Amino acid sequence: MDYEKRIERAVELFNSGFNCSQSVVAAFADMYGFTEEQALRMSASFGGGIGRMRETCGAACGMFLLAGLELGMTDPKDSAAKARNYQVVQELAAKFKEQNGSLKCADLLGQLKEKQITHLPEERTAAYYAKRPCPRMVECAARLWAEKMKELHAPVGL
Repeated sequence: MDYEKRIERAVELFNSGFNCSQSVVAAFADMYGFTEEQALRMSASFGGGIGRMRETCGAACGMFLLAGLELGMTDPKDSAAKARNYQVVQELAAKFKEQNGSLKCADLLGQLKEKQITHLPEERTAAYYAKRPCPRMVECAARLWAEKMKELHAPVGL
C-alpha cells in the first residue's frame, strides 16, 4: 500500500468510528507486523486526547507510537537509539504543532480544560464530524508519518 493510500485509510478508519489514534496506527500496522485488530487495541487508549481527557491529541499520539515502532530502542544501554527516537518525536511534534497550532486536544477542539471530562464517547453523527477538526488531525498525523517514513527509508547517496 502506498503512502497516499495509508493516509486515506487513516481518515477512512476515523470516519468509520475508530478514534484518532487508532486510525493513524492501524493505517500503518502491517508495516510493523501487526494486524489491524492488534493496532486498534494497542492505540485505543490514546483517543480523545488520551482516554478522552483532552490532553495530547490522539492522532499525534498515534504518530508517536509509530515512531516508537520504527525507531524505539530495545537495548536499555543504547542511548543513541533512545536519543534518535526522541529527536524524531520532537520533530514530528513541532511540525504537527506548526500546522495545527497545538498538540493539545482541548485546544484543537476549542474546549477549555474546565469543561466536564467524561469517559463516554460522543455519538458519531454528521454533526459530530462537521464540527470536529479530528479528521484533519488524523490526516495531518498520517501525512507527517508518511513523510518521515519516506525520509527514513530514502536510498542513501542519491
